[in-house]
Amino acid sequence: MTKRKKSKSKGKLDVNTLRSKILGLFKSNPKKVFNPKQVIRKLKIKNNKDSVLDAIMKLTEKGILIQLEDYKFKVNRSKGFGAKTNDRDRQLLVGRVDMARSGDAYIIVENVEDDIHVSSKYLASALNGDTVEIKTWRPRGRKKLEGEVTKVIKRSATHFLGTLHDTKDFGFVIPANTNINTDIIVYKDDFKGAVHGDTVVVKIIKWEGKKLPNPVGVVTEIMTDANRNDLEMTGILLGKGISIEFPEHVMKEAEDLSTEIPLMEIERRKDMREITTFTIDPVDAKDFDDALSIEYFEDGTYEIGVHIADVSHYVKPRSALDKEAVKRANSVYLVDRVIPMLPEKLSNALCSLRPHEDKLTFSANFRFSKDDKIIGRWFGKTIIHSDHRFTYEAAQEVLDEKEGPFFKELKKINKLSKKLRKQRFKRGSIDFGAAEVRFKLDEEGAPIEVYVKERKDTNMLIEEFMLLANREVATFIDKKAAGKEIPFPYRVHDLPDMDRVAELVRFAKELGYQMNINTPEEVAVAFNKMTEQSKEDEILKMLEPIAIRTMSKAEYSSNNLGHYGLGFEFYAHFTSPIRRYADVLVHRILEANLEGTYRMDKEVLESTCKHISLQERKAMEAERESTKYKQAEFMGKHVGETFDGVVSGIIERGVFIELVHSKAEGMIGFDKFPEPYEVAANRLSASGRRSGEIIRMGDKVEVKILSVDMAKRQIDMEFVIE
Repeated sequence: MTKRKKSKSKGKLDVNTLRSKILGLFKSNPKKVFNPKQVIRKLKIKNNKDSVLDAIMKLTEKGILIQLEDYKFKVNRSKGFGAKTNDRDRQLLVGRVDMARSGDAYIIVENVEDDIHVSSKYLASALNGDTVEIKTWRPRGRKKLEGEVTKVIKRSATHFLGTLHDTKDFGFVIPANTNINTDIIVYKDDFKGAVHGDTVVVKIIKWEGKKLPNPVGVVTEIMTDANRNDLEMTGILLGKGISIEFPEHVMKEAEDLSTEIPLMEIERRKDMREITTFTIDPVDAKDFDDALSIEYFEDGTYEIGVHIADVSHYVKPRSALDKEAVKRANSVYLVDRVIPMLPEKLSNALCSLRPHEDKLTFSANFRFSKDDKIIGRWFGKTIIHSDHRFTYEAAQEVLDEKEGPFFKELKKINKLSKKLRKQRFKRGSIDFGAAEVRFKLDEEGAPIEVYVKERKDTNMLIEEFMLLANREVATFIDKKAAGKEIPFPYRVHDLPDMDRVAELVRFAKELGYQMNINTPEEVAVAFNKMTEQSKEDEILKMLEPIAIRTMSKAEYSSNNLGHYGLGFEFYAHFTSPIRRYADVLVHRILEANLEGTYRMDKEVLESTCKHISLQERKAMEAERESTKYKQAEFMGKHVGETFDGVVSGIIERGVFIELVHSKAEGMIGFDKFPEPYEVAANRLSASGRRSGEIIRMGDKVEVKILSVDMAKRQIDMEFVIE
């Protein structure tokens, strides 16, 4: 990875300021480990490594920092640094509830390393995903804190799916989600026509009943006639607190939007309707966020336009549509349905860049020289007219056959995208190329085929120009700030966890694969080399998910940390405002800073960034659950059949097997093994106590499907022994 430029360097700091800045860095990153070189890069200072090391050692001598091997240091959390209060045992903390199947919960608190256990009797009315305040204490003889919920600050969900039970005086709904450990009281007047045994959606209107210490709700929907698939998908969405229907006032505001583009609006924009423009999207897409254009000039230069749906033109700040969009934060893509961030009139019609229609866009235009180097950039509001709508497959066919609509333009753009991609990897971008599972469904939504999506040139073509636009927009804002920060919703990705990286190196060595990894820069090089070699060596593919787990999670923040995985110093999301609220914010702030200078309240922005990051995680969890359900449903049709797989995980109870074709994961318990097995401390292998036979992560195996538990999404297997 090339070194990041130091245009914003703070210069050489005096001893006291340097020590203060270093202390602030470690205290604000209590889970991170830094060496002097990393401190210099993070703080963007000109002090040499020796002076920084001396300042760090002074803090270490005071017990504020702890020295690890190879001149690496971390904050001393036992002294209270990194905690939110001075009292390290009895504190009031705020975190998110992660419910266990036992009924107990763990509270995830930012900047606290270990999750805090809360017994079910101390949860009050808190449910899975809620944001809560807890008081903590440390039981005698134990290292970890315990807690009790003192206040529910924010509810994760208000609607739940469950079964209605009718009693003499009232009814109650037993939630389908096993992470919800309370029944919901429903009084007879609020049954809304439902009867005993019906599957219903219930909305909680009061969190503590008068007669019983249970929440009180009303039935909003009866799902008796729904098929099993609809019930499961609804349960997944509601379980994550994802709103399925739009409120009436939001729908009305959407319906009142005019479909006509006023002449005055056209006149204030750059008119690009005569320039060759097209979209490339999945075959089943309806919300076309982005389009590409290409225009040639007499001097041999040319311009690529990245045109993005101008959602901010229709969705105004503080409008009903805006409030609902920020609440949802993103669209949710399950296997068989999309829960959009915006009503269909916007997502599929007004904003969607459909072919042969004039559309309002926000564009990032890049002027290239004859030898394909960027020589100019322009950002602004435009109006376009897409000439053609390609699917990825159709565009790829034109490239492969060397003929068809806009072949010349596709060929040029594809060639350029490969150059940009090569440059990106040279700068340190990491290519994980994770497998993306796809399903072919019947009319009832049941899976009839499972396959891994193949990434073609056209997929990577679009990806490359979206990355270019996202990077350049964020870079523009930073340069515009000229040393005085413009609060902006960056997409950030921090450095990897080097302890986990060390585990990966040890495991790779056991597989006979050497990885030279000492610094984050070397991590990027090694990961890319591993990904490339895994195309020829199947066993190395098992390293990829482990490598991904060493990475920090990407998120939104008003504090720019750069994007390690992409190797970008500045990065934001600009290219998908139909489905991501972060992009809407980027559009608004960018537009306000094109002519003048605008600074949003940073605290408000950071709060919004945290919210949309959380909503993104919920959406990803829901999407994963729907995929896991469909994989289990598909394998349920193949009980008794045998499949090729690889060992993908090892725990005390048994080994996980990932099937090669469907990527479905099942488990074989050690109770099905012919002898007791002992799991290695690193959980990368297990050995038979009598035979010494070893089973390792990544081993190729053949398994038989014994049963499928759809309620638990569990696939039970056994080894096929020749």
